[in-house]
Amino acid sequence: MHRFTIIIAIAVLSGCVGSQHYNPQADEQLTVGTVQKEIRIGMSGAEVAQVLGSPNIVSTDEDRNEVWIYDKISTQYVRADASAGILAIGGGSDVGAVGGVSGSQSSGATSQRTLTVVIKFDENDAVRDFAYHTSRF
Repeated sequence: MHRFTIIIAIAVLSGCVGSQHYNPQADEQLTVGTVQKEIRIGMSGAEVAQVLGSPNIVSTDEDRNEVWIYDKISTQYVRADASAGILAIGGGSDVGAVGGVSGSQSSGATSQRTLTVVIKFDENDAVRDFAYHTSRF
């Protein structure tokens, strides 16, 4: 029994150490409005990360300066359901009857939005340029 308790404790602790949690607030912060309002030339990487969260991609440009890329894709599916039914109740003196007809129909639509933000840093690790692109379809 003691060995089983130790195995369970190790499994629980190892599951907590390596887990990364999804942060929906970081996704909500990454909008065109946030980039336009908050990101400025000369900001440090720490300030950018505080505003937009961690980038999806970190790379370097031709001068070996850091480039951060944020890439967000969101999909929305809207479904509409319609149903109709007819219920008929009838009966005679001793006999009752119940009958019904029903049907349903559903349809859906999908839309996607993308936002890509590219932030280029200079040799002092300050923002030297940034650009963004958004699309909806």
